[in-house]
Amino acid sequence: MQHIMEAKEDMPKNDTIKLRNKHIGKSCQLFYKTDPLKIVRGQGQYMYDEEGTQYLDCINNVAHVGHCHPKVVEAGSRQLATLSTNNRFLHDELVKCAQTLAAKMPGDLSVCYFVNSGSEANDLALRLARQHTKRHEVITLDHAYHGHVSAVMDISPYKFNQPGGDPKPDFVHVAPCPDVYRGKIRDCDFPEGTDLGQLYADEVAR
Repeated sequence: MQHIMEAKEDMPKNDTIKLRNKHIGKSCQLFYKTDPLKIVRGQGQYMYDEEGTQYLDCINNVAHVGHCHPKVVEAGSRQLATLSTNNRFLHDELVKCAQTLAAKMPGDLSVCYFVNSGSEANDLALRLARQHTKRHEVITLDHAYHGHVSAVMDISPYKFNQPGGDPKPDFVHVAPCPDVYRGKIRDCDFPEGTDLGQLYADEVAR
């Protein structure tokens, strides 16, 4: 059965904007600044504003299951009604989830670390890589964004190339994004059959 709700709002849009301007940091920017969308609900691949207008969501990170997928809503509600805590206690669902994830991974990858966000995941991945390699330097792609915690902001050109941002750390090496249409190495600039992938790999090797 589909999980469908009517679009509704708790306050007029102008009041929402006023409260946001008062209590939400300015660095948390809105889409469409002059007339921001006020989204009150989502369903599948769509979002809906306070007037019920439907928008195809091509921005948020939910394309794999969509907004408010009934199975996700049901599973989340059931677990929240049972227990919501950290992983320092034994709990069946925690290890069952890890087992399911490990079964889908290649080779000997079988250990999971559960975190709350992509920023935390990338921060942990960076720490694990440095611990394993005993090296500190990082190669990152131009325009890359890795998250909002300090360690991964340091390796994100998306952040340090912005006006007012901190300069690129010396241990970070930026390689061009392998885009053969708009990137540094474009197919229109080379004879047909040129191995552009190798040219981009050579850039990384430098």
